[in-house]
Amino acid sequence: MADDNIGQGANSGRRRNMQANKSRDTKPELAVRRLLYAHGFRYRVNYAPLKGLRRTADIVFPGQHVAVFIDGCFWHSCPEHGHAVMTNADYWGPKLSRNRERDQDTTAELEVNGWFPLRFWAHDKPEYVAEQIEQLVRAKRNNHHEG
Repeated sequence: MADDNIGQGANSGRRRNMQANKSRDTKPELAVRRLLYAHGFRYRVNYAPLKGLRRTADIVFPGQHVAVFIDGCFWHSCPEHGHAVMTNADYWGPKLSRNRERDQDTTAELEVNGWFPLRFWAHDKPEYVAEQIEQLVRAKRNNHHEG
């Protein structure tokens, strides 16, 4: 995920910090996955739910068409923790805006194709996130077995 513009206006320490940000297996994702696994749920990780859509969900239940995204507050502009970027704003403003637009587009594409996207913030309590996921996956499993 190298980005030549990331260094413009940023010191080398900040550049290293930004490049060290993980796109998968973040602490919030791992905490939720551990809870799901402990409750007997099995899932795909960092998986593209739709063929032809070059986007991956953090946790996917293909059989139930449930795609889970655990969005980082900075990268996805959390209304609670996101903040206006002061350094290199000409770069970061449009980049973060594109991230939000891509999130909305991904959610819409999944819904149009019969998927149930769930979006959570990285600051949401893992127990709450796992409970919401479990409820939807169970409901989808029950509907599948009834229909």
